[in-house]
Order: sequence, then structure tokens, then C-alpha cells
Amino acid sequence: MASLPTGSRIAVATSIGAKVPITAITNATEAVCTAAGHGLAVGNIVIVLSGWGRLNGLVFRVKAIPTPDTFTLEGRKANTSNTNLFTPGGGAGSFQKALTWVDVVHILSNNTSGGDPKKVTYRYLESENEQEINDGFSPVSRSLEIDADAIETPGYNALEDLSASGADTIQRLTMKNGATSYLACTVALNDEVLMQDGQVNRVKADFSGKGRSTRYAS
Repeated sequence: MASLPTGSRIAVATSIGAKVPITAITNATEAVCTAAGHGLAVGNIVIVLSGWGRLNGLVFRVKAIPTPDTFTLEGRKANTSNTNLFTPGGGAGSFQKALTWVDVVHILSNNTSGGDPKKVTYRYLESENEQEINDGFSPVSRSLEIDADAIETPGYNALEDLSASGADTIQRLTMKNGATSYLACTVALNDEVLMQDGQVNRVKADFSGKGRSTRYAS
């Protein structure tokens, strides 16, 4: 069923835990991470830092806790079963858990750019026809325009703090139907008020992605 942006909520992680070592990650349709005494629970949100470039910097929801020292990542982007892409034994790294969240309110517009495939065009000397091959993806960026009068709200204050510190955070988008999207990012808040006749005064916050976003249907 199609969905609309109306009624969606956006939040940022105001506190992220210290890095916890991951000593191994399995090759599986949903990867299992080994981290001694990780302290996670089902449903927790984590940023994974991994020796596997395709996993590094992505945000995941914890699907299961098989043992006190292991946890399972949820979703298709946690599929590490292709050993040509995920070298066995090469996934170790660390994770950070999102500890607290705050909603950003009075959002006037929400835009996304990037994530598009990058292409290399080439032509062999003996051929008249050019060809293209994919070469990864462009950086993901999100931006919000917020009512300038939201200056005293917790969400605005969180954006100010994250912008000043340059700290890593996570943006969480929750649709009205319960679908969610997570992006590891940094925040830059431009608090110069944009004024235009016939429109609400607003400020702009930019979110620079650390990787591609992770989406869950519910």
C-alpha cells in the first residue's frame, strides 16, 4: 500500500554509547555478531563499524540475542552470506548503541539527496559504442527546514548541540504506518533565519550520512 509523508516523525539520537568490540561476525542471511557481555536487548538500535566495507557505518536493529555474548542484526542489509563480498573472518570491528532519542518538531520540509548510483563511462578503442559500469553510490544527505520559533524545543536544542560538537548521531524517520528508516550521520544546523514574504520563518538543518540508510517495514 502506498504511503504519504504526512504524520511522519523524525528523531535524533542525543546519546550514543561507547564503542564495544565485535570480535567476529558470521556469514549469514542475517549476520550474528560476537561481542562479550554486549548488554543489548532485542529492538536496540546500533551503529556497526566493521572490517567489511559494505557493513561498515550502517545502522541496524537487534533482532535476537542467541547468547549473552552474541546478537543478530536484522534486515536484508545484514545479509553477509556472499563470501565474495564478505571475506570470512574479516568482519570484526565494534558497535555503538543508541541510548536516548528526541523528536525534532515543527518541521516544514524534509528533503533527501544522494544515494544515487555512480557510473563510469568507457569505450574500447576498436568500438564506436560507449559502455557504463556502476562504481558505488553517492553520499546520502538529508535536510530539514524547521519553524524558527521552535528554538526552545528539545529537538532544536539537540540539533544545536550535535552541530556544535560534530558528534556522530542517528536520524530516525518513523512513518505513520510504522515503517522506519535509520541513517548514521553528523548534523550541521544553520540557525540564520530564512525569511520570505508569505512563508513561515525557518532555519535549516543538514544531515551528512556516514553510509546508506537502513529501512524496516515495521
